[in-house]
Formats: sequence, C-alpha cells, structure tokens
Amino acid sequence: MNESEQTGELVDIPRILIAGDRSSSGKTTISTGLMSVLSRRGVRVQPFKVGLDYIDPSYHTEVTGRPSRNIDGHLMDRNAVLEVFHHGISYDGGADIAIIEGVRGLFEGLEGLSEIGSTAQIAKMLDCSVVLVIDARSITRSAAAVVMGYKSFDPEVNITGVILNNIGGVRHARKAREAIETYTGTPVIGEIHRNDSMNISMRHLGLIPAMEGRRKLDDFDQRIKGIADIIREGIEIDTVLEMAKSAPPMKPPKPDIFVPGPKGNNPVIGVALDEAFNFYYRDNLDLLELAGANLVFFSPLNDAQPPEMDGLYIGGGYPELFAPGLSANESMRQHIKEMSQAGRPIYAECGGLMYLTSEIITGKVRTSSYRTADMPEGEYAMVGALPGRTLMGQSRVVSYSRGSFVESTPIGSNKDTFLGHEFHHSEIIDLPDDARFGIKLERGIGIKDGYDGLMVKNTMGVYSHLHAASYREFALRFIESCVD
Repeated sequence: MNESEQTGELVDIPRILIAGDRSSSGKTTISTGLMSVLSRRGVRVQPFKVGLDYIDPSYHTEVTGRPSRNIDGHLMDRNAVLEVFHHGISYDGGADIAIIEGVRGLFEGLEGLSEIGSTAQIAKMLDCSVVLVIDARSITRSAAAVVMGYKSFDPEVNITGVILNNIGGVRHARKAREAIETYTGTPVIGEIHRNDSMNISMRHLGLIPAMEGRRKLDDFDQRIKGIADIIREGIEIDTVLEMAKSAPPMKPPKPDIFVPGPKGNNPVIGVALDEAFNFYYRDNLDLLELAGANLVFFSPLNDAQPPEMDGLYIGGGYPELFAPGLSANESMRQHIKEMSQAGRPIYAECGGLMYLTSEIITGKVRTSSYRTADMPEGEYAMVGALPGRTLMGQSRVVSYSRGSFVESTPIGSNKDTFLGHEFHHSEIIDLPDDARFGIKLERGIGIKDGYDGLMVKNTMGVYSHLHAASYREFALRFIESCVD
C-alpha cells in the first residue's frame, strides 16, 4: 500500500486504453509494441489486460518487466477493478503510465444488451482516453462510418484517437485518414502497414505464451524488436503520451483485497511454472504471498522432483503440447502422486487438472478452431492422482462460470461461491461412477453433469479458472488447508 492509499490523496497516473473494433484487429501486437517502445525509453509502463486471457499479458510482462494485471467487469465490481488497478500502478516502486489492452471489440461483453464485461465498461471505470484500433483492410471512407458509429454508440466512452491497421499503401492511408478526420473530428494517430513481422505465432488459445516463445523461437527477441520498430515508425508516440496525461487524477479505493492476512501462517506452496504450465493471474500469486505463503517455483517438465512444500498449485497451460516430456519425467509424476496420496493440498486448474489425470490422449480433432500443428499424437501417462483420462480436441468450451463449493476443498468450504471462466479444448473421460466433486456449477460446463472440482483426498482439479480478486476466499482458504 503506497502513501496515497494511506492518506486518500488523489493519484495522478497517466493512462490510456487500446481497444479494437473487433477481435483480431491487431490491438495485442500494437499494445505490446507501444509498451515496448515506451519501456525502451525508460518509461515505467504498467500493463493491464481487460478480460481473463493469460497469453496477451505474458507479452506485456515480457516487454515492460512489470507483471501485467487482468481486470474484468463481470467477475469484479468497480471497487475491485480500481483496487487491482491501483495495486498494479503502485507495485515495485510505482509506474509512470498505465496502458490497458482491451478485449475483443470495444463493446463486446457478457451479453448483448449491457456493457458488463466489456472494454467500454473498464474505460469508464478508469476514466481514461481510448484509442480505437481499426482493421482498415479494404476500407477507406467506410472507416469514418466505423469511427462515427463507435463514438455515437456510447458517448461516455472517450475515444480520442484512431490507429489504422492493415494499411495497404500511402494512398489507402491518406483516403482513410482524411475521411475519419473530416467526418468525425477524431485524429488518426497511427498507420500500421501490412507486414508479416507484425504476426506473432498463433495457437489454439491465441498467441504462443511469451515463456514458451522465448524458449522455442530462436528469433523471439528479433520478432519483438521488429514489432516495436514498426510501432515506433507508424504511431505518434508523443501524442499517445499526451492523451494518457489528459486522464484526470483518481481517488484510490480503500484497500479491501490487497491487505495482509493473519500472522503466523507461512506455508510453503509450490507453483508449477514452465513451458507447459504458465497460466497464472499475477494477483493470485501476490495475494497468496500477502496472506503469508512462501511461494517456490519449479518445473514439472524439466525438474527431477518438486521442492519440499506444504501445498501445490498447478495452473493452466499446454500440457498436451508437452505430453511426451511430461510423461517421460516419471520421477516428477511419482513424487506428485505420492504427495497427493499423503493428503497434502493440491489445487490444479485446467492444464493442471489434465496433468493430474491418468493419461492425456491426443490425436485428430473435431473442432475447426483448434490449431494442432504442435500437438504430438498419442497416449501419454500422466500423474494419476485423479481418476479419468483427458481427451484432447473433441470439444471446445469458452464461457464464464458460476458455482459453489459443496464440501471442504483446498480452496473453498461448503457454500463458498465464485465467478470464474472456462476455456479448454479437452474433456475428462472414463470417470468412475463414484467420482467425487467439490463444486456444483450454476453456469458453465465443468467436468461432468454440471460438476467441477474433481477430488481425491485433498487434491482437486478444476476446469474453472478463478481470479483471487473476484473469489476473495482463494488465498486464505488455500493457506488454511496447507497449515491444517
């Protein structure tokens, strides 16, 4: 907690939100490039991502050196959004500017008739200027209609500039710019020409995570630098800074989430972190530490055995793409299974759930949106701490989830409730009839028949991803289970 949070003084933090006119408009590469350019100037950039994506924030973190934070107007109320925001800008000595990357199109959210869960909702909560990224491929005068429509749809969203992406040439750029500025009065502050180097390799959930990209791509740094160079040349960086500085001072929220937990409970919690498992919200880790946990990181893929620990947290990721290596690491799998059998708390989300089942089965897929170029085909033995086998690629689930705990689990007690989300291309098959579940869903698919949280002893694997600033019991419940 910084001094302004203690005294209630206004916080004057420049901030700007980069939104898209649709999904795949180019806002991720443009946001990441902008963050990189400013960071190379010595500006301390605090990145944020609207929505619950893990992969875009990994690039934000890579280029800024500061953990990117997720904010979501469905999972979090306004005070929670503001607290996550202020925690981010205050972290590690503070930031000079906040850059927020939107999700999907500017007005897309939970439903068609409200702004809940949308980028527009966050822009209004944070009272900041919005730069609209338009995919201008094959349009010129029509681009003005797009901007005019977006500005008139909700005048409370302060769209102060436009970036044109996928520009074909000088004539294309001139016509689109003239139309937008003449008809809407909104300045075009950037033109990004079509360039293959603006593309970061894609995968079935979006981009390759930065950690994996760095380890697998020999030209990873060159790709990131190439994007930054294009942004530097194509966008009026100083104009972006002026727009960010125009955001009014903010009153910091009263701390309610990021507060220290009870003293005396200091369990060691192991966190699986490598190419296969790297989907974590940084706030979840921060809140565990704030509540007293000592986090130790290890690799189920590359280490022979886990460290000594009181509890284990295995996040999501891509275990199916690293299944041969995970399967070959028998020592690690056996140690984790023995830990489970001993009754020590293990909490695993999505990819972690898959790893804890007996086997991952990969092969041909039914879902057309599932990119499988890197997925080896076969059947691979996993930990076996949980029953059932994981079958890849026969289903696709993308949904918010809502549920309650129906018994005592490592992260929740009976009748605790949560909002979360699911995003997976796998399903758990061959479950026994007496399989035990710790969560009943009101919304979402879960593992079987509306239940999630597959359990054996004190081990639980879930498809629902939980954000600890939304499900506030997460850190304290997990720590309590680790010290019992």
